[in-house]
Amino acid sequence: MMLPRRALPGRSTPLDLRILLFVTLSAFCWAQSPPKRARDLGIPFDGKPGPLNAITDVEGVLVGQKTLIRGHGPHAVRTGVTVILANSQIRSVPAAVYCQNGDGEMTGTHFIDEEGYLISPVAITNTLGVGTAWNGIAKWSLETEGLDHAVLLPVVAETWDGWLNDIEGFALQESDVIQALQTAHAGPVAEGNVGGGTGMICHGFKGGIGTASRRLSKRNGGYTVGVLVQANHGERRELRIAGIPVGRELADEGEKPDKDDGSIIVILATDAPLLPTGLRRMARRIPLGLARCGSFSGTESGDIFLAFSTFEPDQAADGTLELSSMPDEWMDPLFLATVRATEEAIVNALVAAETMKGYRGRIIEAIPHEALRDALRQHGVLQMK
Repeated sequence: MMLPRRALPGRSTPLDLRILLFVTLSAFCWAQSPPKRARDLGIPFDGKPGPLNAITDVEGVLVGQKTLIRGHGPHAVRTGVTVILANSQIRSVPAAVYCQNGDGEMTGTHFIDEEGYLISPVAITNTLGVGTAWNGIAKWSLETEGLDHAVLLPVVAETWDGWLNDIEGFALQESDVIQALQTAHAGPVAEGNVGGGTGMICHGFKGGIGTASRRLSKRNGGYTVGVLVQANHGERRELRIAGIPVGRELADEGEKPDKDDGSIIVILATDAPLLPTGLRRMARRIPLGLARCGSFSGTESGDIFLAFSTFEPDQAADGTLELSSMPDEWMDPLFLATVRATEEAIVNALVAAETMKGYRGRIIEAIPHEALRDALRQHGVLQMK
């Protein structure tokens, strides 16, 4: 193909030539930098997201990640850790936990159930990294000045990455956890093959970390709900995106048996003034977002959810707290935001993830973007850009 001659100064480029250049450049840019979020592919979602469409849209929330990728074959390391802080000083915030299916672990939940507060950063990693992450949080809190308190009951959750990662090699180190905590920040959150989600598999495709948010209307209080998921769950044939059973249409099954034998951890943050009872009610709606994507919480899946509020009550002169909470009739918009943000966070994890070759040469393919777009287009639900 001959390239058109460059337009001379002072002369306009013909319209059809400009269109050709635009299309060519757009295709080149798409190939060099493929979309990394579901909305970039034209996948439709209900509800209005925050500016970042991430858990960090809730003011004060910080996210840090450490990704470990090295080696091949039987010693392939494909793991990491993701940490979420409700605030930089780890001040106590109201919280609640809900377990949809208990084939998994989240430490520190007995205290949350008893007291109704989160007093720790939350770390998410692989199954055999729980103890290391627990120690890392504790040591970080003891060595860091300016924190509200030392963390003696860390909150650590896990999903199993042993299909792609040499999980028995115990690659995660306390220093990795401490680095994730030290670099935790507001702003955009990396998704897919990062942090604790590095070696995870979602609905038969490469999964990992995903996030999304919803902002309520002013009439409903203007509050924000943010969600972060570590998605390592689901069966390919059950995957639904935008209500379409795309898992049956996209590709043949991979080398891993199509079985819901993973887990998903979901962390929800909001700035709505909620007590633990209200937060527990929100956490109990998270499974509805999973169901929209085709999850049925298989017997070998650890589906564990934590919700917290960053709202800080006023403190009276005598030390008592002046608490306020939303009435029950105001909860529905928060419930709906929870479901919608959870659904989108899972799809974001799928879209952002890339094909990975790991432990013993095993390969898990990423969800194919163009085939996904074609499937949604055939059903008339793809939003054209």
